[in-house]
Amino acid sequence: MTTDLALEYIRGRACELCYGKEYTIRFRHFVLQPHESRMIDGHNQFFILVEPYCLIRVESATAIFDLSEDKANELEYEHRGTIVLLNQSVFLNHARFIQVIPKICTPCP
Repeated sequence: MTTDLALEYIRGRACELCYGKEYTIRFRHFVLQPHESRMIDGHNQFFILVEPYCLIRVESATAIFDLSEDKANELEYEHRGTIVLLNQSVFLNHARFIQVIPKICTPCP
């Protein structure tokens, strides 16, 4: 997913989740060492995977994204809850996200 598409998606998704326009976004760029696994707390917010790299597995309570996964019918870009990043490569790798943090819960117009 490109950054422009992600930002457009976030606007609509924030309304669906009753954030309205009351949210903050952060660009998060995680650098993972070879075979590193890292946990991210994504509760009460959501993360959108942007321009995914090969040999990165992203798994959360709501979704999975792994280009090498052969048992999943669909790969998801939106992640919530506890998010686990796994670099499946012997080389340094990257995972880029846009983090959406609600300020307050307000209905959409």
